[in-house]
Amino acid sequence: LNMGFYPHTNAGILTFAEMEKLKNVNLSMGIMLEQMTVTLLNTVHRHAPSKVPSLRLEQLQWAGELGIPFTTGLLLGIGETECDRLVTLETIAALHQRWGHIQEVILQPYNPGKREQWQNNPFDLQKLPDLVRQAREILPPDIVIQIPPNLVPDPLFLLDCLAAGARDLGGIGIIDEVNPDYLHLHPDKLKEFLAVYGWELKPRLPVYQ
Repeated sequence: LNMGFYPHTNAGILTFAEMEKLKNVNLSMGIMLEQMTVTLLNTVHRHAPSKVPSLRLEQLQWAGELGIPFTTGLLLGIGETECDRLVTLETIAALHQRWGHIQEVILQPYNPGKREQWQNNPFDLQKLPDLVRQAREILPPDIVIQIPPNLVPDPLFLLDCLAAGARDLGGIGIIDEVNPDYLHLHPDKLKEFLAVYGWELKPRLPVYQ
């Protein structure tokens, strides 16, 4: 707040009491559901006890009970199947239909980074526009689909994702703390690029209208 930001906290797994306290000093909160399949606990998530799908799902449920405007999303290309992705989207849709608190769903392609021990091939971006279309069909219309533009290095794929139904480009900063090897375009340059194709880039607050 002292820096002039409205807080949005993504703190990982919290207790119900912790979420209730943080609600008082955050406009919104979030956690990536990633994928609902437990098979990833034997591979990419085998050393990550906080990635148990039931624990992450519980966070989304508690946020709904507490009325916290919430962000979640899927991490793509970490060993899940196409069916797994649809199940995860359907799970998010069902939670929102009950509590109405999910503001946006991030479809985040996996891209290998220098700080990772686990190295896999990046997500096939050619599949991303079709997944956006599927997500738009599954998710309630008031959930916005977010695509991180720095993880879609080919701008034509970004345009395809917008045409398929994505409407949010996330936090566009100098450094992506989660993916520091993938820099964002300066917002002015991104705005100029999108304007050429008829899209207007506008800022928003952590809580949607």
